Amino acid sequence: MKKQELLAVAKKHGTPLFVLDHSVIRANYRAFKRHLPRVQCYYAVKANSNQEIIRTLFREGSSFDVASYNEFMQVYEYLRGMRKREKDWYIWDQIIFSNTIKDRQTLARIRQYRPLVTYDNADEVRKIKAHCDSAGLVLRLKVPDTGSQVEMSSKFGCEPGDAMGLVDAAFAAGLTVEGLSFHVGSQCTNFDNYAAALAITAELFHAARKKGYPLNLIDIGGGFPVPYDAQSPRFERLARLLNREFARLFPDDIEILAEPGRFMVATAATLVSEIIGKARRDGKVFYHINDGVYHTFSGVVYDHWVPTFAAFRRGPAEVCAVVGPTCDSFDKITLSANLPGNLQIGDCLITENIGAYSTASSTRFNGFEGAKIIHKR
Repeated sequence: MKKQELLAVAKKHGTPLFVLDHSVIRANYRAFKRHLPRVQCYYAVKANSNQEIIRTLFREGSSFDVASYNEFMQVYEYLRGMRKREKDWYIWDQIIFSNTIKDRQTLARIRQYRPLVTYDNADEVRKIKAHCDSAGLVLRLKVPDTGSQVEMSSKFGCEPGDAMGLVDAAFAAGLTVEGLSFHVGSQCTNFDNYAAALAITAELFHAARKKGYPLNLIDIGGGFPVPYDAQSPRFERLARLLNREFARLFPDDIEILAEPGRFMVATAATLVSEIIGKARRDGKVFYHINDGVYHTFSGVVYDHWVPTFAAFRRGPAEVCAVVGPTCDSFDKITLSANLPGNLQIGDCLITENIGAYSTASSTRFNGFEGAKIIHKR
């Protein structure tokens, strides 16, 4: 939307207002499919679990990466009208439980569906055997994630040197390992991570096949870069690298999966917030707004995200602070926003590219409600 349209919508619905544009989500999904035609796209629900986003991507033909039983049930909502055989096939083929650690109750609940699940340690093999022996397993590998906005390797993935032993252990337990997976870290700006991860994965994949194990898929995770600014590397360049490495390293008959989350939704949302207070502290203008790091700007904390602000009103720009409404001094969104110093209480600010890891991790701290979400179809 143009600025005046946003301002009109904000006056109608109030602020803070989170405007979610589904045409952008559809465009992002289609761009992903166009540039990576060999890859089956599993939307990572955790990036933004809004039910309307899931519906839009379901209608586009997306598959889904879920981290919990509740996320699984959000997708399941659109399967209720299917016949049992069709429903079971969809869950088996188009949903992956990519959280490497799953509680016993979740495993027992999904056992009936023969789900695809990830693992990265021997205890998880024993747990899956006991509670969900129908599952197909995907072994997650630890790979380089230097230069990514959010690293993953400190919590997930087995050492490549331990991988074959974990494949052996799963088959010895009577389970089936269907493939290997990795994640190079969220918002990956170092494409060498993907090249290194694919090389590590290919070596283990071919070694497992030589041992007679019928591995048939590779899951390349997420991390696909979003154009937050002009310095962000372009997804199209990464896609060319990936397609080249797929052809060089893997046979044509295997399935390749990916789990884009941020890539699908980050650019699809705009936030309009309102200045509720203004003060000059140590010579700097502080704008207090009605949203903050405990709410829609939670990505500043959890996602290492650096938001941008724009104003509707014009004026001489200076370096300002933008802080949230709570009584916690930690609730500082940024201390270096380039904004007009003449903004007044009641004026609004715009933040773009706020669709990922924002409302998904928002709280009700201090009793403040989160932003109202409206959908632009």
